[in-house]
Order: sequence, then C-alpha cells, then structure tokens
Amino acid sequence: MGRVYNFSAGPAVLPEEVLKEAAEEMLDYQGTGMSVMEMSHRSKAFDGIIKDAEKDIRELMNIPDNYKVLFLQGGASQQFSAVPMNLMKNKKAAYIVTGQWAKKAYQEAQRYGEAVAVASSADKTFSYIPDCSDLDIPEDADYVYICENNTIYGTKYKTLPNTKGHTLVADVSSCFLSEPIDVTRYGVIYGGVQKNIGPAGVVIAIIREDLISDDVLEGTPTMLKWKTQADADSLYNTPPCYGIYICGKVFKWIKKMGGLEAMKALNEKKAKILYDYLDESKLFKGTVVPKDRSLMNVPFVTGDDELDKKFVAEAKAAGFENLKGHRTVGGMRASIYNAMPIEGVEKLVEFMKKFEAENA
Repeated sequence: MGRVYNFSAGPAVLPEEVLKEAAEEMLDYQGTGMSVMEMSHRSKAFDGIIKDAEKDIRELMNIPDNYKVLFLQGGASQQFSAVPMNLMKNKKAAYIVTGQWAKKAYQEAQRYGEAVAVASSADKTFSYIPDCSDLDIPEDADYVYICENNTIYGTKYKTLPNTKGHTLVADVSSCFLSEPIDVTRYGVIYGGVQKNIGPAGVVIAIIREDLISDDVLEGTPTMLKWKTQADADSLYNTPPCYGIYICGKVFKWIKKMGGLEAMKALNEKKAKILYDYLDESKLFKGTVVPKDRSLMNVPFVTGDDELDKKFVAEAKAAGFENLKGHRTVGGMRASIYNAMPIEGVEKLVEFMKKFEAENA
C-alpha cells in the first residue's frame, strides 16, 4: 500500500521529501562512505550536521545570541525534573495546569520543592485555557511553568501568561515551529521533536544563558545539569545523532516552505477546514472552547462510544491512521502537524461527511 494519512499525535508524520532525502543518504552520507547512523559524533561530518541544524533553528525562530540551543535526550518528560533541578533556587515554582503533561510536570516539581498550581482547567476536563492575566504568583517563585499546546486536549495558549516579572518556562512539544514566537518572552523553551520536527529521541531546549549555572539542586545528575550540556555544545556524551540529522533536514524544509510565518498560515488554513466542518456537523463536535483551539491537535466526538469506535475502524480501513483519541479522554483526535498536507485534512473531512450521512 502507499503512504497513509497519518494523524498520529507523535511520533508523527514527517515531510515526504525529507524522508526521501534521508533514504538517498542512508548508505553513504555525502561521500563519507557511511550512514549518519554509523558516524562518530566527534567526526567532521557530524560536526557539520549539528552546527548547521543549530544555525537553521536559530534563524527560523530568531533566537537571540544570549540563548543556548541544546539537543538533548530523555524526552520532554525528563525536563520535568531538569527544570526544577536547574531553576528552583528558592525551592518554589508556579505551575499552570492545563492538561496531563502540565500536571505531570507539576507533580514532578513537587519532589524538589514547593510547586504551586496558580491556575488549572481541570474543572472542565482541560477543555479551555484559564485566564492568566492576573494570577496570584508567589513573590519568591523561581519560575512560572506552562505547557503551551496541550496535545491530548487540543488547547493552546493564544496569549502568554502575565508572569509578573518571573521567568517563563514552556513545554512546546506539540506546537514547536508551527508559528513564529518571541523567544525573548521565555526563559526556557523546550520540546520533544517527535510531533513537528523529527523522530522520537531528541529534545530541543532553548535556554537563556543567565539561567545556566553550577548553582543547581544538590543531587542533580551531571547529565541533567544544563551547564554540562551547554559547555559541551550538546556533545557531552553521544547525542541522538541520527535524530538530530533528521531535525536539521526538517529545519531546511521549513525554511524552503517560507519559514514560520508561512507555516502558521498553512496550519491555520488546515485547521479551519476541520473546525468549520465540526462546527456545522450534526454528528461530530469539537471538545474545546473555540477561542482556545489548537492548530495542531483537534479532538472531537460523536457523543456515542460505539459510534466513535466504528468511525475510527472505518477511517483506518480508508487510509486515515491514528485517529483514536488518547486513552484518558476517548473519542477521536486528528493531529495535523506541519508535515500533514492540506489534502490530508480535506480528504478526512470528506470521509467524515460521508460517515455522517451513513450514520445520521
């Protein structure tokens, strides 16, 4: 069979031309006579790959010189610990809990100090983003933490919280490089790349230099100290070389597509097609407050579990993969990341209309 339309939340769809290019270089990367998978991370060839990748992401995101870009391992979940370990000088931090991953980060931080939930949308199954314009943030909080796009629940901050002068830390795993952002508004931006940028196994962390120091919580593992990684330019130990190489190719693809402004326009166009249909459908409905809807993850339901199951099964048979919602919420979810072509969303809506007509 040919390529399916893959709506997986992650590991997710990658641009076809990136995969083809990687396939062509699989056995012999640019005349080295070996694959990037087999290459020493200390080699001249790999040095070129990682430096080029960093240069391209800096250009794409307009990252200022006083921010370090680190290519790390351990998933975004490992940063749930690294953040408090590196930043909790006063042993206090404010967390805004808008979904499962923010909640896990908040629970993890409680192991290292006092984590205070200053806002939450748990009361309505995380279907909205709370008003964060005037939060009661403890004066001595070391940072304010958000998960910017909530993969499971399909919500996204359209306005960043007013942190009242405190450092903002954001997990951007599922909206990474989907639109332009002002890096200077954050102290730390990090995300797993397996949704919008590359294969699972790489986390990119963008950290303001004044937040990187030897002054970390006692017992912090050497590998989890940002300074260890920053001083070694992400090469303290063997990094996920092949994953970084693919990320680098995706950065080039985004640049070729016109950068983050162009990505945002395309993503808005794709999301509109799906949300417009959900808003008029008699069978399907979106689960998120319209103003807080994510451009990346679109959860929806029929209101009937059996019908949801039937839809997922028939969609799969028709070449639409991974539409089942996260096990914690059920229903369906279409993740429409950067690499999902517009016709994938158009064809999905076409299929949904047909299913609705047959099951009305």
